[in-house]
Amino acid sequence: MKRLLLTTAALLAAPSCVLAQETTRVDDVVVTATRLPAVVHDMPGARVIDAETLRLRGAVFAQDILADVPGLSVYRAGPGGVTSVRMRGAAQDKSLILVDGVPVNDPSQPAGGFDFSGFDLGATDRIEVLSGPQSSLWGSDAIGGVIAFTSREIDGVEAEAETGSFDTGRGRVAAGVAIAQQAFGVSWSHYETDGISAAASGTEADGVEAESLALNARRALTDRLSVEVRARQTDVFAEIDDFGPVDSLDTTETRNRSAFVRLRAGGVLGLDHQVTAAGSDITRTTVSAFPSTYEGERRLLRWQADGRTSGAVAYAFGLEREETEAFLNGASADLAVDSAFGTLRWDATDRLTLTLGLRHDDTRDFGGKTTGRAAAAWDLGGGVTLSGAWGTGFKTPSVSQAVCDFCFVLPGTAVAALVPETAEGGELALGWRSADGRFDGRVTAYRLEIDDQIDGLFDAGTFEFYYVNVDRTRTDGLELEGRATLGGGFDLGLAWAWTDARDLDADAPVLRVPEQAGSVTLAWRGERLSAALTVRGEGDMPDSGGTRDGFVTANLAAAWDLNDRVTFTARVENLADESWQQLLGYGEPGRSGYVGLRLRY
Repeated sequence: MKRLLLTTAALLAAPSCVLAQETTRVDDVVVTATRLPAVVHDMPGARVIDAETLRLRGAVFAQDILADVPGLSVYRAGPGGVTSVRMRGAAQDKSLILVDGVPVNDPSQPAGGFDFSGFDLGATDRIEVLSGPQSSLWGSDAIGGVIAFTSREIDGVEAEAETGSFDTGRGRVAAGVAIAQQAFGVSWSHYETDGISAAASGTEADGVEAESLALNARRALTDRLSVEVRARQTDVFAEIDDFGPVDSLDTTETRNRSAFVRLRAGGVLGLDHQVTAAGSDITRTTVSAFPSTYEGERRLLRWQADGRTSGAVAYAFGLEREETEAFLNGASADLAVDSAFGTLRWDATDRLTLTLGLRHDDTRDFGGKTTGRAAAAWDLGGGVTLSGAWGTGFKTPSVSQAVCDFCFVLPGTAVAALVPETAEGGELALGWRSADGRFDGRVTAYRLEIDDQIDGLFDAGTFEFYYVNVDRTRTDGLELEGRATLGGGFDLGLAWAWTDARDLDADAPVLRVPEQAGSVTLAWRGERLSAALTVRGEGDMPDSGGTRDGFVTANLAAAWDLNDRVTFTARVENLADESWQQLLGYGEPGRSGYVGLRLRY
């Protein structure tokens, strides 16, 4: 398995996460989750997955595409089960997830992570991934990085339907108007499947049902003033197998909601202003031998001002207030943080760009924390760019950890007060692009260190359980990505990562992080027909209870435009009918096929 991935990485250099047209330049790809828009090629650790790539790959859920981003480890407890993402070896709760700039991490989850199961991409325009500590931009939770989803505006009417293996059915309807001065749209999607057994050893199928609703509105009130509103809701019902895992009748229901109102005012005191009021909430109910109900809420108020001086310097600064609250099996608690941030980009010369970021977070319960990040990009000529970054990060204890949910402590046991987790990380990237824009690639080396990680401590002798700051981890990694436009409508892409994540205190590998993972995508676009073949593999992975074997699997997606309004689609997943697992003990489907119809008016 290692030999296959290393050989593939040595022979090819093209990212599967950005497949460009022959006329597209790398400079045209811009990342906006940096608060100041920046060219991806100049930002180490930054990637953009655009709407064209999502369509070409036939991606339905976020997990279908995120696994191909180098440095991301995606795993789920079987179809419909909890789906998590690790960035550069950091635990899943150390990645901040944004939907249209709104944090949606679950405050009621024990560590405050995000569950990607059922996260439908039908209303998504682009996905941006910023790997490495980003707390100087976004505060707590952004130790491993940030994954930002941006919704799209719809102009016209769209509808699609798909059916296939395991009695799977999927439908989506969207309608809207989008012009320069205003926009309004609504999108609804539904997915259901009888599924397979979530437990690899099981025999009864575990079904999944997911439904998403998204609304957007935008209005220019004057030449300088505009208002934007977005809202999204996702409901997921899943039959699950845990505690082994073995067959069971357990079920879980999850509702995720997020919304914001954003006012933009241009040219006030020489600055462009944004004021955002946002919120998100989640409700999770599990029916099992140990039933539970959790609810979490986040509320955010943010002001940001952007400016530029003499064309060479761009900057942004602002203030935030965020409150989180969780309801944990009848008990409730809340946390709050006030923040000030600023970032500056200076085009020092025609070839050298410097970026600085600084942020201070004042938490109500855990004191203040200042984080920073410095980055540079140097055009060496000949299409070669050398870039690097160094930054710090932190994460406050979650609500669950702060109130010690499910804890049992005997009288007289001294438990130390929790402190925020901290991190620092650096990276160096060397990129190249050809003069005609047909070829580009980048290799990135990095180190990420995390201190004072919070973990649950269980004493088998006294049966005590509580949270403590006990762990230190270090991740050294290498990420390779690139793209080649081959002509004749063909694009070739590759993404590969070597990740050495170590628990320094235990002197052991971090669980659920494969040492090697990669994907190769061959895409073809004709006048009416398009197709993409993706081969993805992972090496052996340490997991709870043993080692999950490595695997190689392949997916094929195709679309045929009958005319400008009607498209037939087809997908085949697990093309070679491999037996494989994302998590040890949890099953994944064998070869499965799906056909669909897409309409546009």
